[in-house]
Amino acid sequence: MTREAPLVRITTADAVATLELDSPHNRNALSTRLMAELAQGLADAAADPAVRAVVLGHTGKVFCAGADLSEATGNDPTVGPRGLVDIQRAVVDCPKPVIALVDGHVRAGGLGLLGACDLAVAGPQSTFAFTEVRLGLAPAVISLPLRPKLDPRAASRYYLTGETFDAAEAARIGLITEAADDPAAALKTLLDAVRLGSPQGLAESKRLANAAVVASFEQGAEELVALSARLFGSDEAQQGMRAFLERKPAPWAR
Repeated sequence: MTREAPLVRITTADAVATLELDSPHNRNALSTRLMAELAQGLADAAADPAVRAVVLGHTGKVFCAGADLSEATGNDPTVGPRGLVDIQRAVVDCPKPVIALVDGHVRAGGLGLLGACDLAVAGPQSTFAFTEVRLGLAPAVISLPLRPKLDPRAASRYYLTGETFDAAEAARIGLITEAADDPAAALKTLLDAVRLGSPQGLAESKRLANAAVVASFEQGAEELVALSARLFGSDEAQQGMRAFLERKPAPWAR
């Protein structure tokens, strides 16, 4: 029996565990298997005393396209939202700093994964969009890590319009840490600094920095899972997702 190729490439070198999303067939969408592999990679990095930081990257032109809509049309609309809550929380709870390295497109649920990271560097090929509104959905569970970080006026604009924006705008509104012409060089600067921190100091400093994000999860996760499940199960969203998968305009588009 041929073993399936992993959807997350994992390498460890120079005190850094690098987890690369590598699911090109669905643009690194957050399938059940990809999230499981990512969660295991985070857990292994957290347990490895030689690892000082985690880099979350990607292969190809897309960092993450969001939920795997081929799974989202199933019978239980809570499975996807709960899975996304869990993987975002795994990033937040990892005692090692998690740094996103992006030089490609990020959409919908991918923005929640990005927002859960402690630091994020994006290169010139990066674009971002909250596309849920165009599918009959809302950025529900991804708001758990994002609302404490995003400029409120910008959140209103991009949640409601679904517009695409670039890395400079992402940095301005608090979605990423730095928009870099050379993202690899920017990442190296951050990693060189992080390697000077002690394991205890990094873990407790991360806990302090993430206090509002953790509170957001504790207070809002169940409500937003319920909202997401209701929306995913609605006739309107089912129509929107089918139209998207069939590359057709949504029925309400004008």
